[in-house]
Amino acid sequence: MAELTFRPWQDGDDLALNEIWGDADTSQAGQFRAALAEESDTNPWRRTIVAEDQGIAVAAAVVYSTALHSERLWVFVEVAKDHRRAGLGATLLTMVRREADGALAAGLIGTTSLRTKVAPGSAGAAFAEACGFAELQRSRVVEVAPAALTLPVFGDGSEDAATARIQDLATGSVELTDVVGRYYESVHAWDPTGPLSPGIVQRLFLDDLTGAHGAIVLRAEPESAFGSGVAPSKKGRIQAFAISYSQGNPDVPTEVFLGVEPALPVAEASDAVRDLLALIAHQYPVLLELDDSMAAVGAVVNPLLETGAATVRGAETLVLGD
Repeated sequence: MAELTFRPWQDGDDLALNEIWGDADTSQAGQFRAALAEESDTNPWRRTIVAEDQGIAVAAAVVYSTALHSERLWVFVEVAKDHRRAGLGATLLTMVRREADGALAAGLIGTTSLRTKVAPGSAGAAFAEACGFAELQRSRVVEVAPAALTLPVFGDGSEDAATARIQDLATGSVELTDVVGRYYESVHAWDPTGPLSPGIVQRLFLDDLTGAHGAIVLRAEPESAFGSGVAPSKKGRIQAFAISYSQGNPDVPTEVFLGVEPALPVAEASDAVRDLLALIAHQYPVLLELDDSMAAVGAVVNPLLETGAATVRGAETLVLGD
């Protein structure tokens, strides 16, 4: 291998590198390739370095910030297969670390801690672990089969009792926006977001552009403002929610964001998830993203995986950090 040269990203590098690299080894690498781009100092801050062998681009690394999870920078390194195991990946990682150090000193970013996403057992995972990255989180996409759970019975089993607990909500609901935001914050304590404004929650999860087209919530028993001897005067608080996203194909499972009120005790939260999941997956399969940090959802879904009533779709994703 001749002496390598290094330079910033240029127009056309994506096409040149994809031709050299071929198809991405993993879905995570495929997603990161889209982040390879020219440098930027804002929205987000980004630096990309390309390695050339005799004028031919053979490897690249990118490091960049995100506004939502700002305590770490994303990093990605990819090297052509015939240039691996020669220290090129480690060299590129060192170079983008130096770029981050310089940006921190200049006040352009607030951290130099890094994270990346890999598939277990992949070359990328082995490289990241060799460079000192450790697991922060595991994420899986799970398909729950129809009728995997027994339908719940609410109160006396009447329609009125069920209607008091189960409700369709508009995705623009202030109440729904509040609980979705707090839930997302709570299950990402390992990669903090800070408090999310209603506008951000809407844009990320509930806006029409996200594909969100319906929401159903499970409420606590209706409450009375005047004691247990007086008929309830207001609806119970939301205990769990399920937001469905349009797939554009009725023959595939519906993607659902399933969560709970984060202030609920673990046992109560798990019961709420079980009841709501039983309802939304009664006739048709649903797809859920399950992070290990989602304790209440995991308490319900993991036993289904063990019995075969739910299956993992595709490869797991590991988030590793330095």
